Amino acid sequence: MMTERESMQFDAVIVGAGPAGLACAIRLRQLAPEASVCVVEKAGEVGAHILSGAVIETRALDELLPDWRERGAPLATPATEDHFVFLTKTRAIRSPVTPPQMHNQGNYIVSLGDVVRWLGTQAEQAGVEIYPGFAAADLIVEDGQVRGVVTGDMGIRKAGEHGPNYQPGMELRASYTFFAEGCRGSLAKRLMEMFDLRRGVDPQTYGLGIKELWEIPRENHRPGLVMHTVGWPWTPDTYAGSWLYHFGDGLVSYGTVTGLDYSNPWLSPFEETQRLKTHPFMRKHFEGGRRISYGARALSEGGFQAIPRLVFPGGALIGDAAGFLNLPKIKGTHCAMKSGMLAAEAAAEALAGGRPPVLESYPERFRASWLHTELKQERNLRPAYEKLGLYGFLAYSVLDTFLFRRRTPWTLHLAHRDNETLRLAKDAPKIDYPKPDGVLTFDRLSSVFISNTNHEEDQPVHLRLRDPARWLPENWEKYRSPESRYCPAGVYEAVGIEEGNPRLQINAQNCVHCKTCDIKDPTQNIDWVTPEGGGGPNYPGGM
Repeated sequence: MMTERESMQFDAVIVGAGPAGLACAIRLRQLAPEASVCVVEKAGEVGAHILSGAVIETRALDELLPDWRERGAPLATPATEDHFVFLTKTRAIRSPVTPPQMHNQGNYIVSLGDVVRWLGTQAEQAGVEIYPGFAAADLIVEDGQVRGVVTGDMGIRKAGEHGPNYQPGMELRASYTFFAEGCRGSLAKRLMEMFDLRRGVDPQTYGLGIKELWEIPRENHRPGLVMHTVGWPWTPDTYAGSWLYHFGDGLVSYGTVTGLDYSNPWLSPFEETQRLKTHPFMRKHFEGGRRISYGARALSEGGFQAIPRLVFPGGALIGDAAGFLNLPKIKGTHCAMKSGMLAAEAAAEALAGGRPPVLESYPERFRASWLHTELKQERNLRPAYEKLGLYGFLAYSVLDTFLFRRRTPWTLHLAHRDNETLRLAKDAPKIDYPKPDGVLTFDRLSSVFISNTNHEEDQPVHLRLRDPARWLPENWEKYRSPESRYCPAGVYEAVGIEEGNPRLQINAQNCVHCKTCDIKDPTQNIDWVTPEGGGGPNYPGGM
């Protein structure tokens, strides 16, 4: 028996109320005030899945809402200091020259969650309908064209039967559907396969960003400080680094990004994030403070060469769903917003001119924009690390940036997918991570606790194994369960080892929606799909 669903029709449906989706919605209403625009967001409220502490370049915001200051945008901490530091195990060497990509004069350190909440308010004032707590779970595809999305059913029990509070999802139909799900979105992943959007481009490579928010004594606080580190505790063959931003009223955003093309299956990005805080140079930034929030998410690191085809019949990819992130700058907000604005401009033109199925002017607008120029300039740095390692990369980046002024006549390419890079566990050195002290360093479960992560336990597991029988001979026998180390939330556990019966236990309720398992699993055996709407982390405003 087929489920009967309510259906609503719009000119545009946008999946994801992040910077890209909201900028797209606002721009479309600016250009086509009569257009009906709907944004659907899986978090319980706009901004609830976005943790504080980011540096924002305002270029796209200046174009979208030039009077953002008068509108009360929560950008209150100007960046005033830039530090780029190389760490050894015991020393910290500050670079005498800050790479130009990391010059932050004119930028702001913000609570990105609060910025997104503010953008949501601006969108609603512009006439956009926003539906938080509704996950886009399926595509509507008819006659080879995307016609919208279906929101997830509510109240389905773990075994698949309807519970007493069952409510079927809704069909949200549109002339154009924009996918702004962020990195490795579940629907964007399907669209890339369905329409072969990755043909002719480099494989995407990803990083796992792990973030902590700290509150420290005011006498130790330096509002406006922006610091990035490379080097220890990672080995030179692992693309990784950290950030530390002082902002707001005694707040510090700290975190790391670990390239998911790392090769040692014993490596744990979470444990490296904890270990880095014990470095004498880093420790002083946390003394007397307390950790108040935690989160993690994957980032698209492939850059210019890995951007897929952006359009398909009935829709487009925007934001980090398409890989719009400037990795050397470690900034994606302005890129995501600009991509959403360009897509909106193409849609406004199409709505006024006969509604062609494919928004061909969106990629054309991208190629003519400053976003294209910016990403093309930085295109060689991430592939250079893949080929040369840390020290060769540092030398190459000096050559690329200062000699060629980011106008190198060649293009380097990414050669592999992140799930293909692990060495066998028996061939890789084990890593001895210290036990957490509960003051400076922590375990996963206490971290998940302060992310306010919650999922209705009696719902189908949203982390699905394509073939459960594959785990033992592949993940365990070859790599000793790497998912139990790369997952930053303790979702995956190898149990029954002492009894000689190893098996995988999935604690889906812990999931912080980082998508790492979907990316790094060696045989691509794990699919992350949307859980029931409203589930996942919940980062409150004002942090």
